[in-house]
Amino acid sequence: MIEKTDLSYEKAVLIGIITKDQNEDKLEEYLDELEFLTYTAGGEVAKRFSQKMDFPNPKTFIGSGKMEEVRIYVSENEIGTAIFDDELSPAQQKNIEKILKCKVLDRTNLILDIFAQRAQTSYARTQVELAQYEYLLPRLAGMWTHLERQRGGIGMRGPGETEIETDRRIVRDKISLLKKKLATIDKQMEVQRGNRGQLVRVALVGYTNVGKSTLMNTISKSEVFAENKLFATLDTTVRKVVIRNLPFLLTDTVGFIRKLPTQLVESFKSTLDEVREADLLLHVVDISHPNFEEHIDSVNQILDEIKSSDKPSIMVFNKIDQYVPEEIAEDDLMTEKTTAHYTLTEWKQTWMNRLGDNVLFISALEKENMEHFRKKVYEAVRKIHITRFPYNNFLYPEYDKYGEEK
Repeated sequence: MIEKTDLSYEKAVLIGIITKDQNEDKLEEYLDELEFLTYTAGGEVAKRFSQKMDFPNPKTFIGSGKMEEVRIYVSENEIGTAIFDDELSPAQQKNIEKILKCKVLDRTNLILDIFAQRAQTSYARTQVELAQYEYLLPRLAGMWTHLERQRGGIGMRGPGETEIETDRRIVRDKISLLKKKLATIDKQMEVQRGNRGQLVRVALVGYTNVGKSTLMNTISKSEVFAENKLFATLDTTVRKVVIRNLPFLLTDTVGFIRKLPTQLVESFKSTLDEVREADLLLHVVDISHPNFEEHIDSVNQILDEIKSSDKPSIMVFNKIDQYVPEEIAEDDLMTEKTTAHYTLTEWKQTWMNRLGDNVLFISALEKENMEHFRKKVYEAVRKIHITRFPYNNFLYPEYDKYGEEK
């Protein structure tokens, strides 16, 4: 008999602030992403709180009045978690927990939690563990409040401090050990990459949840895990793909995200070696997302950080089947036309036009325009291959010379 599974989501509230650098629209967009992150981690958002401030309160991130409002809501609705959109300092986290009497997370902690859930291989788990320990180290002091070191007095001198110092030493030793382990695995992976011969390497890069793994499955006929959640792929997957008779290696990499924690950028830099060593990048973009242009900027920024922004690349706009522009009624004379109202044809006439032939519009899920995609990738890989091996020119004729594929 199949047992009934009870899927209970943890109730959470989201908290963010409107500042001079982050207006209300931008905050809403970040909170939408934070809600999706919460859902991915196994939570359910009950309410959002926001406050307009010049800068975050150094003690409690938000003002005392708003904090009281959050406390009452958390208490009355049995909320288990409060999630803040920006990284909290150890002191802020400690103070907020005292007031709200519930679990307090920030965006960094939430992303680390999702990564911990998703890590499958020993390599990914080691990277996540390293990032978690580096995040934990400055926050250890708050975990020993039960010893009440600050109060002092008889019987209160020493032990608390000793415990914390012991813990710090353990964590630092653990960090050192994990870094050594990663260095060893990096060497092994370097050898593996070296053993792949002279095949052209193509890497899928892009924001998280844009459909890279779905595209990988479609063109390589493999079974890479893919679902409509953030960070479905953490482990790098490499597959040999053949278009017509031209073989090359295709790599699926971890997705990027705005406000990516520095600990994760550092610990995942070795995973991004696959991107650094690629000959061609396929920058996959979810064109159905209202803020896809900002996603492109975020990805380009990280590519710049890992010194891969000058590589040959093709912009692949995915999910065209889900793209629906906003409409303006004929008798509406008030609404100003913005990019949200553009059709795909109109988008192609914008800055995308300057990218020339290096643009594709596809749907990996519905397999729309995949023939055009195969042709474009074939031609780009062929160009790299015959530059490297000019004598192989006759082996791989131009795509159209083959005639229609059977």
